[in-house]
Amino acid sequence: MVQKVHVRLAVLCAGITLFILAVMSCGYLYISEKSLKNSSFTAFQREMEDLSGSLTQSSIFTWNQLREIEEQGTYSIQVLDNDIPLLFSQHPSREQTELFALAWNFYDQHFDIQSLDMDTSCRGEFAFSSKGYGSSDYFGCATIIERNGGLLRIMILMPLTTLHRQIRTQRLLFGLTAALAAAALFLFSWYFTKRLLRPLEENQRKQTQFIAAASHELRTPLAVILSCASASRYGNPKEQEHFLNSIQSEGMRMSRLIDDMLLLTSAEAHTWTIEKRPVELDTLLLEISEAFEPIAAEKSIRLLAELPEGALPPCSCDPERIRQVLSILLHNAVSYTPKGGRIRLALSFNKVFYIQTADNGPGIPDEEKARIFDRFYRGDGARSQKGHFGLGLSIASEIIKAHQGKLLVGDTPGGGTAFTIILQQ
Repeated sequence: MVQKVHVRLAVLCAGITLFILAVMSCGYLYISEKSLKNSSFTAFQREMEDLSGSLTQSSIFTWNQLREIEEQGTYSIQVLDNDIPLLFSQHPSREQTELFALAWNFYDQHFDIQSLDMDTSCRGEFAFSSKGYGSSDYFGCATIIERNGGLLRIMILMPLTTLHRQIRTQRLLFGLTAALAAAALFLFSWYFTKRLLRPLEENQRKQTQFIAAASHELRTPLAVILSCASASRYGNPKEQEHFLNSIQSEGMRMSRLIDDMLLLTSAEAHTWTIEKRPVELDTLLLEISEAFEPIAAEKSIRLLAELPEGALPPCSCDPERIRQVLSILLHNAVSYTPKGGRIRLALSFNKVFYIQTADNGPGIPDEEKARIFDRFYRGDGARSQKGHFGLGLSIASEIIKAHQGKLLVGDTPGGGTAFTIILQQ
């Protein structure tokens, strides 16, 4: 599912950006082509002004003069003396004759030619298509001279092959640039959306693992309950009492697991309420130590509380939540510390509060330290006892995060595990 969302988001982001880029590029290309055509037509008008001026001011046209202009390959020229073509070069082809006819027809339709006085002339420049529609492919200049009772008509045509080649080259460059931009945008969108979806993907992965682990943990006590319920039908009263006790024990175990999962779900949904108030942490630690002393004594474990001699400032925290964290840490320490061992509960203050629990149990390998706060994670067999679901440290970590604090794990000198809580004042 995340992969499909990734692809769709990447295509959507790249598509929107490309659409905006395409609109802006087309607008810029249109303005650029229009400016190029206008500048070309302006240059043509200036050239025609000079050329037509030299032709109209000359009293005699020489064939060589007109032939030299045509042989440059830029212009095609037609001279009509009283509508009779003057042939100054090779005989014009049928296509050329039709082209000049179209040009004169276009000129007559778009320019208002009034009667000319003796020794007067008129000139007009225009752009037209030889097919009568579409984009212009010729620039034309028509000059009409009335002299000595006769009418001299000169048509000069310039094909726009060079201009069209420039436009095609410009469009090709824009197309290649757009293609490269599209590829770059898609790669960027792919990378950006991948990073954007990474937390969602990680959360989905953890959720899948959580469901699988929770199902596994619930399956064992449920199987025991069903087995005991079935066996109790055929047992004697003494056996039935034993089965009922097992059912109650496993039911309570399932209840604790469900409570822990609901607690973590509340933390994930940010509906976990933290009620902070000024708390004397040394008093809180003494109460926790006294509560766990009987539990530690059952395993002949010494529980030592080390508190500062001087007075400490109050800590702004939720005392019940901190008590819950310390209970989790001490319960783990008592469970994993061997008989005759010791557990140290210490408090110190240096701009922030440090609460530490340290035991001399088997310790935690370095490669497992980064995973012990994951849900349902449990280490090797020495640390995987019945009743430990692997949720306690996850809950403790979430509580400390809600306090904007830190929960760190380390080694105890001589062997064992030390957990350190850092809380702001």
